[in-house]
Amino acid sequence: MSGAGSALKRGVDRATGSALGPYQSAIVRIGFALTWLLFLVREFPHRHALYGPDGPWDWGMARDLVADNGAFTMLLWSDGRLWFEAVYGLAVLSSALLLLGWRTRTMSVLFMVGVLSLLNRSIFVGDGGDNVIHLVAIYLVLTRCGQVWSLDARRARRRAAALARGERPAHDRVGPVLWGALGIALCAVTFSGKAGWGWLLVFWGLWVVQGLWWLADRKGPEDPDRRLFDVLANVVHNTGLLIIMAEACLIYATAGWYKVQGSRWQDGTAAYYPLHLDYFSPWPALSDLMTQSGTFIMLVTYGTVIVQVAFPFTLFNRKVKNVLLAVMIIEHSVIAVTLGLPFFSLAMIAADAVFLPTSFLRRLGRAAGRAGRAVLGRAARLGVPGAGRALGAAAPDLPAGPAPVPGPRPGTAGDGPQPGATDRGAPATGDGVPPRVTSPG
Repeated sequence: MSGAGSALKRGVDRATGSALGPYQSAIVRIGFALTWLLFLVREFPHRHALYGPDGPWDWGMARDLVADNGAFTMLLWSDGRLWFEAVYGLAVLSSALLLLGWRTRTMSVLFMVGVLSLLNRSIFVGDGGDNVIHLVAIYLVLTRCGQVWSLDARRARRRAAALARGERPAHDRVGPVLWGALGIALCAVTFSGKAGWGWLLVFWGLWVVQGLWWLADRKGPEDPDRRLFDVLANVVHNTGLLIIMAEACLIYATAGWYKVQGSRWQDGTAAYYPLHLDYFSPWPALSDLMTQSGTFIMLVTYGTVIVQVAFPFTLFNRKVKNVLLAVMIIEHSVIAVTLGLPFFSLAMIAADAVFLPTSFLRRLGRAAGRAGRAVLGRAARLGVPGAGRALGAAAPDLPAGPAPVPGPRPGTAGDGPQPGATDRGAPATGDGVPPRVTSPG
């Protein structure tokens, strides 16, 4: 076989044989779920003015707009306050559960529903970060974002350990109940005529896929139908991860090239002006200090343009990419403080995290695990109720890699079993996991 043919075969094997980037997809899940959850909690006192019946963009105006663009939002199914509170509560709850990685496959769909329902209700509310959350919430549905750092992964490890000991794992009752409840809800929405047929087909398709995975799981991992589902799920996950990467590159490329065309960016003074707008000056003294030096403003202005334009091209060199990635994360952290845009910055950092190297993410996970166990140990010594039990439950979860697990039940994490893999496509065997394993997410 020629060199080109061998390379093509290796590429196809990577795309179909494993779910790549388990740590990257997990950090994106955690980052966006945390960002959206913090935003919803922060704006809870103002929720009626932002997305509810007290907002300047009233229910009738939103209904007319959605009738033209076909956007999805549950908030236009009723103009009652109780319905609004229920949808807002669903958005908060799904964000928290997705952050924890509980039934990630189902929670990613409900997370998307909550994001679309609120953001499409009032499209003029936001600071740019809402657009990123809006897009990534859709892409997360395609990914296996619960392979690591999730309650689903912990449950999968315990199930695999029980099988290794020759024990029969406890039957999962939550998954089928959740799957059935969502099916009943979809039936109610379908017959009510509230949602468009396009979105109904999407939701029914996702619901049916969960049921098919349950049937395939009963046949065993070597069944041809099950193996076909494995391949399809790998392709969907890897495509979704690639789309998130492409979206991040597109954001930076378009932002950078638009800045190049602006006269203030060309003369090196653009960074001065937002620091002296009242809306973007939470710390006026800090803004004044930063703008005292014309040289500093010029370096920040030109540096921002260079980093944004150059970043997509640095993906071909890992070391340069990591340097620019660190620069952009620092830049967004500074923007969060100096311009008062914390949620925009958190959303962009979460999007940037998809490019973080696996070795760094694994070290980060181990450090977070040690810190968590230290906090639980301290709480247990102080006599906090439940801390000792939580510390004992965390002990078996020291391995950070994807765990072997049979395919998911309906409504559980994952579209199906996937081989664990690192971002280089190699089996994640560093934690004692055999090369051919399956993992949730």
